[in-house]
Amino acid sequence: MSRNTLFVAGLALILAIGALVLPFVLPSDTGGEAVDLSGIRADITQLKQASSSQSMRIAYMDAEAAFLVFVTAVSDLRQQITDKNNEIAELNQERTQGLVSDADYQRRLYVLQAELLDARITTAAGTLKRMIASDEFADLRSALVTLSDQGQPLVDAINELVSTILVGAIDAGEFQQRLAAYTQAFNEFDGYVTSAATTKLVQATDMVANEYGYDLVVRKKDVIMYRNPATIDDITDLVKAEITGYL
Repeated sequence: MSRNTLFVAGLALILAIGALVLPFVLPSDTGGEAVDLSGIRADITQLKQASSSQSMRIAYMDAEAAFLVFVTAVSDLRQQITDKNNEIAELNQERTQGLVSDADYQRRLYVLQAELLDARITTAAGTLKRMIASDEFADLRSALVTLSDQGQPLVDAINELVSTILVGAIDAGEFQQRLAAYTQAFNEFDGYVTSAATTKLVQATDMVANEYGYDLVVRKKDVIMYRNPATIDDITDLVKAEITGYL
């Protein structure tokens, strides 16, 4: 496959992944606060009207802290990303100290940038494989398999880019163009993987809330500025315990 053909394939893959419809629930951090707050107020009003004599049980959950359970579960996969970031930092330090020429710095940086993207896609694909194999993700398995199949051409394209830059068989302009396109495609692919984990986090929160008899659970980041610990519980640890072992 020629370089231009492979580049076009990378752009096409962006559209293919972007068009993939998955049954995931991903909370938005931008533009959604007003809707979330109005919904919470409506829920509280409805609960009060339904049973004014019965005390309402309210809890909150730190979604970011709970999500770290998934991140920790794939820390072995993520180590390769850390290693490449460290190599880039060391290269930049060498340049600052005048230990490397500009030409050599640029050549090595291109290689490391390609290898870093390769490490990122390998980590995301590896995480996706663990989800597919997990019984806890069984309800999403069909969509996850489809996503894995859709993402494989991107994995192959990034691997090929690493091989090409290692032997210097590509000019700087084309490399940067392809790297940018593949990075954009990767971000979309990784977003769907993250969305799958977020879906399980939402489901786990629902399970905990029902098991412990809570009427309302709010997300800490969006609404909690003050709480009375005697009346509003933190169920973050309960949710973290529930999702431990999912991956």
